[in-house]
Amino acid sequence: MIATILIYIVILTITYLISSSSQLNILVTGKKYKDMTEKEESAHSMEVGAVRSLQETPTWALATVCFFFIAVSIFLERLINLLSTRLKNNRKKSLLEAVENLKSVLMVLGFMSLMLNVTEGEVSKICIPIKYANRMLPCRKTIKSHDDVSKDDDDDRDNSFFHQCSSKGKTSLISQEGLTQLSFFFCVLACMHILCNLAILLLGMAKMRKWKSWEKETQTVEYLAANDPNRFRITRNTTFARRHLSSWTETSIQLWIKCFFRQFFNSVAKVDYLTLRHGFIFAHVSSNNAFNFQNYIQRSLHEDFKTVVGISPLMWLTVVIFMLLDVYGWRVYFYMSFVPLIIVLVIGTKLEMIVAKMAVTIKENNSVIRGTPLVEPNDTHFWFSNPRFLLSILHYTLFLNTFEMAFFLWVTWQFGINSCYHDNRGIIITRLVLAVTVQFLSSYITLPLYAIVTQMGSSYKRAILEEQLANVLRQWQGIVRDRRKKEQTPETDNNDNNNDGDIDSGESPVQSEVAYDFRFSGGQPPILQEIPIQEQTER
Repeated sequence: MIATILIYIVILTITYLISSSSQLNILVTGKKYKDMTEKEESAHSMEVGAVRSLQETPTWALATVCFFFIAVSIFLERLINLLSTRLKNNRKKSLLEAVENLKSVLMVLGFMSLMLNVTEGEVSKICIPIKYANRMLPCRKTIKSHDDVSKDDDDDRDNSFFHQCSSKGKTSLISQEGLTQLSFFFCVLACMHILCNLAILLLGMAKMRKWKSWEKETQTVEYLAANDPNRFRITRNTTFARRHLSSWTETSIQLWIKCFFRQFFNSVAKVDYLTLRHGFIFAHVSSNNAFNFQNYIQRSLHEDFKTVVGISPLMWLTVVIFMLLDVYGWRVYFYMSFVPLIIVLVIGTKLEMIVAKMAVTIKENNSVIRGTPLVEPNDTHFWFSNPRFLLSILHYTLFLNTFEMAFFLWVTWQFGINSCYHDNRGIIITRLVLAVTVQFLSSYITLPLYAIVTQMGSSYKRAILEEQLANVLRQWQGIVRDRRKKEQTPETDNNDNNNDGDIDSGESPVQSEVAYDFRFSGGQPPILQEIPIQEQTER
């Protein structure tokens, strides 16, 4: 399924690149020769290797290019629909919604690129005083003076709008070339957003792959014997307590320091996974030890991935602010590169702190325990008593890091590695190292840690209810199908005649289990008892 999502995202990227490149090439070529006289166009077209407008292009060449782009676009559209159908058939609703959100982001970027290309002529006609144009420049002043521009008037026809403003003693708000470069920036940002999100998902799933073997171990006889509820143990002697309780947990500062370094070394240990699993099942799924906690975490991560792939208005505002503050000498992007790293490290430390404090709470409440140490899920463990607040911060941090890498690639592509943006090689290397480090830490360490620790909130997600109800319905469907097959056989018909047409009304295994849950809980099965908590959380 990850391969399917990879193919899907690659197709979206190719589609966006094709549409952007075709818009840029056609519109820029048309604008370039719009104001030429017929005599100049004729002379220019006679030159060897000259670029010709559409009115000087052979019809067979125009038809061939149109046919190619139309054929490729239709093929990609059919393939996207095919993959969407596959996701629906495989009941990957969360991943399908994530891809839809990603398509919405690409559509917004596509509209921005299209608007820049369509309105570049009108925007470049906007004139502003030169004294304002020379303020807050991203590089040292490199704009030619009025006299220098007039000397090159015959050689540079692309500066027609600049000359139109210069005749008034002003300059263009932004040139056509600048708008074209800005359009390319949105294209690079879209590609980097896709690649970074794909890296997050793949690295996170790779880290959590070993959790599957831990989940299988919970169904073995050895695990059940080692965690016998009738077995008494001293709290400090348990594996979970020995991992988290030491002389470094006596004060909050020492605990923070210990948790800060722990996230780099075995951030999610096997004993942590098993203990948190036991606490989650005890709080939300009664005593159902057969519940697959690893599958639930994976589905929950897919739900959160829908949020991560989006770009909120606040993030777009951040892009505008950083472009405004990108003034030569201010080193805004250098200082900005440290912000994602600091936030990711703080989030990782906080998540480790939650697990450590649970261990401290168990020790303070009970010196002797029965069976597995029991942690108590509660929203008070998280900032503002809201587990999803961590996801919002992580989402914003990942976007900042994506924007940092996209801006670097765009500058290198458009202006070269020796441009004024890269005048200090030491700063450039530092920014690249920090960006790659943040991407790896957030994907391989912070995200898996977030996926399991946030399950220690007061409520759980609807994925549990959907899976259990779907399993019950599938079991009922299978039972009904088997009964109908038996009724259609001659042997069943004879038995029905001997029984005067009565069908066995005994309860199915599913009915018996559900009825037992009703009797056990006094009216509601445990899974339904948690629905009000879930609804309050979602509101």
